[in-house]
Amino acid sequence: MKEFFATLPRNILGCFRGGMILWHLVLIALTFLIVSSGFDWFYFCSTRSPLLWAWMFPAASIGGLVPLMLPLILIVSGYITSHVRISRTGWAIGQAALIGSLISSTYKAFTGRVHPSLHETGADISRDFRFGLLHGGVFWGWPSSHTTIAFAMAVTVFILFRKQRWLGWLALIYAFYIGLSVSMTIHWFSDFVAGAILGTVIGVVVGKSFSAGESKPLPPGIS
Repeated sequence: MKEFFATLPRNILGCFRGGMILWHLVLIALTFLIVSSGFDWFYFCSTRSPLLWAWMFPAASIGGLVPLMLPLILIVSGYITSHVRISRTGWAIGQAALIGSLISSTYKAFTGRVHPSLHETGADISRDFRFGLLHGGVFWGWPSSHTTIAFAMAVTVFILFRKQRWLGWLALIYAFYIGLSVSMTIHWFSDFVAGAILGTVIGVVVGKSFSAGESKPLPPGIS
């Protein structure tokens, strides 16, 4: 727990330090290209399928529950079994999810992007942003928090388990399922792209931070 809080401010800032800030510029530039080219609207219209909806819509709930439940399950399991690595993994992905939520929600608070209609195509609203503070809330919009958090957790796992690559790949498959699913239902495609890049940045920072911690002796009380 102490490691979680001790590294949290540093890791939040680390997502904007050095070369990481360039990735924020990349996700903004890609969003501009995808939106201005009309691909967001084309992708939205092309994915209006009841079959796709049936397979993809559950990802919204799954992507909301997993970041809440999985870290808690791992932390409790680690304490019960006295397995430090399990509990540390829980704290690591929990921190990745928290940072993902904070940064993506901050972006949303200032961009205010209009989300797609859940069922009807209607007029093209893929270019509608309401820039300013809290003009569009922090729950809908750009980038996708579901995608950001899923990729942040997955990349963290990928880095922490270098010798168990299958686990990292499974985590990334989960992240792509969540991201692509919400891009076909409650988000635009560019929301997914931006969220995937942002989540990867967060996962790299958090993963490296907790991975470095594994090689150091733990002070009393840290698990």
